[in-house]
Amino acid sequence: MICIHAFFGGLGLISGIVSIITRKGGNKHKFWGRLFSRSMILSSTISLVVACMPNHINVFLFLIGVFTIYMVLGGNRALTLKASIKGAADWKDKAISFTMCVSAVIMVTLGLISFLRHNNLWTLYMFFGSIGLFMTYRDFKTFKTFVTNDNISIISHIGRMVGAFITSITAFIVAGLNIGNLIVWLVPTLIGIPYIIFWTKKVRTVKIKL
Repeated sequence: MICIHAFFGGLGLISGIVSIITRKGGNKHKFWGRLFSRSMILSSTISLVVACMPNHINVFLFLIGVFTIYMVLGGNRALTLKASIKGAADWKDKAISFTMCVSAVIMVTLGLISFLRHNNLWTLYMFFGSIGLFMTYRDFKTFKTFVTNDNISIISHIGRMVGAFITSITAFIVAGLNIGNLIVWLVPTLIGIPYIIFWTKKVRTVKIKL
């Protein structure tokens, strides 16, 4: 099962790279984007099972799996948040964000507990938990405003899909290269944030059809 998880994780990493370098909104971008989404969903779903297996129980990795699934599902659902498609967020949109919000609260709580127990994992729990809370806050805010601004849909899509890609890079370094220090967990995200900001600003001035 771990091998299958690694296979789809690797496929997700490769297809994610191709999706990023191809023209946004083009057929190639959409094809590789779909392959990336499906690969990451499968890999992350398997990781949830692996993280619960005897001798492999890992609460942090389980929550990161939930985080990744949220990024992919939320990123794809974001493309439906357009006035031309629907007039309000449906139960699926809200369920995805609510599940991540609960997971983020758990992360922050475990971060505080880890800090009090002098466990180094507290930094990662707090870091990813805070990101999860921020993004779900933005989700519910977007649910109320997307009908008046289609660009919000694209911005949300880019932020979450790039976030999922960053997670795939981190997983490759940590699991594939067996390098698991704090810097490795944080640096890919810190590097990816400027990329997300760049595209967010570009989308505000250039219409991209996805």
